[in-house]
Amino acid sequence: MTAVAMEKFHVKNLDCTACAAKIERGLQQVDGVEEVSLDFANLKLHVKVDDIKKVINAVRRIEPDVEIIPEDKKSIISGTSDPQPEFKLQRELGVLSIATTLFLIQLFFENRIHQQSFAGFEIILVLTAYLLAGWNVIQGAIRTIRKGDFFDENVLMVIATGGAIAIHAYSEAIGVMIFFKAGELLQDLAVSRSRRSIQALLAAKPEKAFVKTSDGFQEVAPETVKIGDTIIVKPGEKVPLDGEVITGSSQLDASALTGESVPVTAEKGDMVMAGQINKTGGLTLRVSRLFKESSIARIMDMVENATARKAQTEKFMTTFARYYTPAVVLIALCIALIPPLFIPGAAFETWIYRALVLLVISCPCALVVSIPLGYFGGIGRASGRGILVKGSNYIDALAAIKTVVFDKTGTLTEGVFEVREVVNLNGYSKAQLLEFAAAAESQSNHPIATSIQAAFTSEGRDIDVTRITEHAAISGKGVKVRYGEYSIVAGNDHLMHLEKIDHKRCDFDSTVVHVAVDGNYAGYILIGDTIKPDAVDAIEDLRKQGIGHISMLTGDNKSSAAFVARQLTLDSYYADLLPEDKVREFERIKKEHDSGTIAFVGDGINDAPVIAMADVGAAMGALGADAAIETADVVFMSDSPAKMGEAVAIARQTRVIVWQNIILAFIIKGIFIMLGIIGLATMWEAVFADMGTALIAVANSTRLIGKRSNRAR
Repeated sequence: MTAVAMEKFHVKNLDCTACAAKIERGLQQVDGVEEVSLDFANLKLHVKVDDIKKVINAVRRIEPDVEIIPEDKKSIISGTSDPQPEFKLQRELGVLSIATTLFLIQLFFENRIHQQSFAGFEIILVLTAYLLAGWNVIQGAIRTIRKGDFFDENVLMVIATGGAIAIHAYSEAIGVMIFFKAGELLQDLAVSRSRRSIQALLAAKPEKAFVKTSDGFQEVAPETVKIGDTIIVKPGEKVPLDGEVITGSSQLDASALTGESVPVTAEKGDMVMAGQINKTGGLTLRVSRLFKESSIARIMDMVENATARKAQTEKFMTTFARYYTPAVVLIALCIALIPPLFIPGAAFETWIYRALVLLVISCPCALVVSIPLGYFGGIGRASGRGILVKGSNYIDALAAIKTVVFDKTGTLTEGVFEVREVVNLNGYSKAQLLEFAAAAESQSNHPIATSIQAAFTSEGRDIDVTRITEHAAISGKGVKVRYGEYSIVAGNDHLMHLEKIDHKRCDFDSTVVHVAVDGNYAGYILIGDTIKPDAVDAIEDLRKQGIGHISMLTGDNKSSAAFVARQLTLDSYYADLLPEDKVREFERIKKEHDSGTIAFVGDGINDAPVIAMADVGAAMGALGADAAIETADVVFMSDSPAKMGEAVAIARQTRVIVWQNIILAFIIKGIFIMLGIIGLATMWEAVFADMGTALIAVANSTRLIGKRSNRAR
């Protein structure tokens, strides 16, 4: 059976979170829909369905004005216009100004109009101002009721203000609707600002590439360039595709990818990434990846799709709002009817007014809007620092981390090996030892093997591969080869013991390759790998953030692993591990430290199984294997272990802001609900409290986005 693929759509004419929640909830009930997520922050619909027509018809039924547009027809990434129409600020302000003018006339001349019996004029004035301010709200309420759904913020506002008109509280009815409209206007502006900030990141996409043809260099779209093509990048231009520098040298601004402002140097033989900005000199590149697989395309895709994976807090609040609104209406109804019926002297008008105040203050928009915006801001800020978080749910997981496990080579160490010492024994010369080792490693591209090959060829010699007649790789231990008349064994200490090769020394502080020829120990080669400059600071930063246990897994020998663990003051380490051993040891660490979330940080293809097992799997993205990057929940674009601590810090700040919004909303609404019930809050104060809470929460959420934007510039 063919698996159903996730499809993406741009959403048009969607301007409220309640509508987004209704669409998502409705699509979950459609037969054939396996998975659905509507990302209001990005106006994107992600859906797995066997027949997309079912989704289109369901959206049309739930929200007739909302359109969904297939990504291949109109895409923000491809540079076309945003399917959401530009927010018509001037028109909305004009309507609001007229409504406010009429409201002020009614407010200041209310007594005179009453005294001179201009009842007809007053009704016209009131209704005109009310309809101008609240037409969108009324339309939304009508659509909601026609669909058989009687509870959303539009319905609440229409009931509250309609009730106020019915009890002749004209000024409050108009004023509430005006302030509600003004609050929504400011709220829309804040959401629009959030969207523009993420689109600014997506604007880092290169729009052109100059590719070499038979007629010279021709300007083409990056998407059309093939692997192996030659392109040029002039000073001031964006690098359009990942590639290797053939000629030229330059300084590159990589801040859009890594978040680091320090330029990087690119020279012949260096790899450069799409999205970097060429600052000083011209470069000629040989393309190594298609655009859709390039660094910038990967970043844009991850950032755009991240908020589709919603955190539990978001899901809870969406569900909470679904039941909260009907409950509020029921409580308001009880307040309006029960006291006048059972309390002597209680007037219906007084308690109806209190019930209307309750309806106004109880709108859940502050929670429903600000929480996803908070996660959106956290993901945006992280992306601006070169940290790609693949979903809001991983923000929560990062914030809860108590244990971090690192891979060693390429993660905590540079992963750039070089031969440091050749120790020949038992009558073999250094030249012979290096030749035998190079012959044994000639068919491997492992960093240790390539360092031995490089040391041998640097002496002006080459291995005659035709002399190699047998080759056997022993996983995690080394190799056995037949080189001419010689039988060579090269590998770690385990292999020497396995082959019963007598050797005196087993423990070394660095990586070692033992070599035996015809069963006789010929000596060993020490391979150097250096700890990354920021590795010590990375561990210290994690300690400061309360990470209780930091460990390391490596396939390297125990002595080399112990040396790195001592330098970094790790709590534990596990060495001489095969890929399957890493999985077993990680499971054991996970069981021993099951009180909190556990993360694993790696970069190699053999790290992918452990990355998949972790609560948060993080991969080094610039040099890491594709399998690790695809499996990971978080990707670091700069191959810096310090990014782990930074990711945790951003996630925790995001969680703080989200919970600030939740607590603020509940406290303010709880206070004003009680004041409204006992008659100490008016409808004016209720709308100020409601919209004020929403605006404060939205502004609080956008603080993270602003920090991301400032760093990115």
